[in-house]
Amino acid sequence: MNFRRKHKSSKCFPVKILTLDAQLEFNLECKANGRDLFDLVCRTIGLRETWYFGLQYEDCKGFLAWLKMDRKVQDQDVPKTTPVPFVFLAKFYPENVAEELVQEITQHLFFLQVKQSILNMDIYCPPEISVLLASYALQAKYGDYDEAAMKPGLLGTEDLLPKRVLDQYQMTAEMWEERIKIWYADHKGLSRDEAEMEYLRIVQDLEMYGVNYFPIKNKRDSELWLGVTALGLNIYEQDNKSVPRINFPWSEIQNISYDDKKFAIKPVDKTAPPFIFYSDKHRVNKLILDLCIGNHDLFMRRRKPDSIEVQQMKAQAKEEKLRRQSERNKLAREKQLRETAEREKAALEQQLIHFQEEFRVANEQLRRSEESAELLAEKARVAEEESMLLTQKASDAEQELQRIRLSAMKTEEEKLLSQRQLHEAKQIASRLLENSERCAAEAEQLKGDLLQARYAETQAKKKLLEFLTTQASVAALHSASRPITRIPSSASVLSVPNLFPTSSSSVAGSDHHLHHQSDIQQHLRRLDDVSNEASLPAYEARLPIPLANQLTGLTNLTGLSSSGYLSAIAASELVNSSSNYDLMTHGDMEQLSLEIEKERVEYLEKSKQLQEQLRELRTEIEVLKVGEKQTLYDQLHEEQLRSGDDKYSTLKKSKSGSTGARVAFFEEL
Repeated sequence: MNFRRKHKSSKCFPVKILTLDAQLEFNLECKANGRDLFDLVCRTIGLRETWYFGLQYEDCKGFLAWLKMDRKVQDQDVPKTTPVPFVFLAKFYPENVAEELVQEITQHLFFLQVKQSILNMDIYCPPEISVLLASYALQAKYGDYDEAAMKPGLLGTEDLLPKRVLDQYQMTAEMWEERIKIWYADHKGLSRDEAEMEYLRIVQDLEMYGVNYFPIKNKRDSELWLGVTALGLNIYEQDNKSVPRINFPWSEIQNISYDDKKFAIKPVDKTAPPFIFYSDKHRVNKLILDLCIGNHDLFMRRRKPDSIEVQQMKAQAKEEKLRRQSERNKLAREKQLRETAEREKAALEQQLIHFQEEFRVANEQLRRSEESAELLAEKARVAEEESMLLTQKASDAEQELQRIRLSAMKTEEEKLLSQRQLHEAKQIASRLLENSERCAAEAEQLKGDLLQARYAETQAKKKLLEFLTTQASVAALHSASRPITRIPSSASVLSVPNLFPTSSSSVAGSDHHLHHQSDIQQHLRRLDDVSNEASLPAYEARLPIPLANQLTGLTNLTGLSSSGYLSAIAASELVNSSSNYDLMTHGDMEQLSLEIEKERVEYLEKSKQLQEQLRELRTEIEVLKVGEKQTLYDQLHEEQLRSGDDKYSTLKKSKSGSTGARVAFFEEL
């Protein structure tokens, strides 16, 4: 991002300010001092906690220096390039980031600077903690973990782990990514500022966090390191910048001064001698003094009541935090309701698919029953026609027999002939009679089969009606509180008439068969009428209006729309429930305040779980460690783990004893 501000002045010079996430350019008046430029940058980025930050530059001799606020910019040893480059960085560090950092922009700038220091290996960070910090960095940048969005090759596109960590283990990039994603998925629900704060809380417990190191010597000319921190001055051995040997808290220091290369620190304890050390570079001595004065002032300021400005900022930040907490709670409730509605929707869709499949199977069975009934009816009709034809043939044969008998009486020859013909006719008549009886028996059998088919069809329709009634009742239980109107028993129970008489008498004649055929057609028409009365639209007409609408819309249900009765109820409940959280009552504010007060206790409990998880990860990757690539600080960290020490226990040890005893110990190093 580039921001430009131009002032209408004939005597201006351009400056370029680099922050860790932006680039600012200004035209500054030649008479402007460092405070003018610093305030201009702070106003541009909206920063109010200005006491932590400063403008850093590289002087003409290659030393890093901080812009002095009370002197003109051009009168200082700034670069002569155009535009004049400065870097906006944190100059001083808070003792407790959670309690002291108020603004989000302040927290964000600290997060970016500390993250860069860890990746550049200016701050030593153990491998397992590096993985945890990488997961918080991803949460702050991308939000909640999304497996579809997190593609392989994350380490190639993002700076997540220090190069030292990647080189010390026989692990591929995919293996590191897998462990980072496991932690990343656990941070679901954290906002950007919460993830950055968790990052800073972890980093502030690292030994090298917030320490400015300078090479010094004591009276014995031993090479040591001076560490300027928010809590005081630390003295380190030459080969160990992690564990301080001596600590002088700011509360024990009364005055700091230097003369050329000699620094003298006067303790509050009048019985203790001055703490004296030496630094070879004059420019570095100015920087040491500047950092000591600034850290000492902030140390004393923290132990005084907050100023009006700080109180206002904290009050605004608290109100903003409560408001955001309320919004997050509301959003979480709405999200939970939406997820519940989506789960119900999915269950209803699955139930709908199941019902549609059952409906399809029932329709298929009904169609097959109707086809079987039609086939049997056709066979019965053909059998009746054949029976009538055979009966007609038998009647013709009898008439022919009578005629032959009359003609046989005329002559003997004709009689003999008639006898032969009679004999033949009798045989034919006998065969025809047998065929007629067999066909009549087949017709009776087919009529019985037709009766059974009609009865099976009626039962299939009855089962279909019962199935629809059952499903309508299930849907009504979810959608409406009004009872479903019971279906008349006359529509659900179909009586099967006696289509054919059960007497065992033989077929009487063609008129009798025609009478049975008309009866069959009449019963078929009655069954069709009953089927039409029991169809689905008529059934829906007997149901309450919401239930009928629901049954009509089941097959068209594709989402939560206003046409679905259950969906309308779910949507109305969602609206009603969300409207209940629009306003915060006084009780809610008190509850949120209590929750905030409990954060420290919860954080301590969370820290215990976190330490346990870190130990598990350390044990898991221990077998993949490359021994020859371990650094001195890795070995020191292992020793601290074995001894059970941490940053605060070592600091406590380093400031044990009187001030005079520590000064004497320093001179003997």
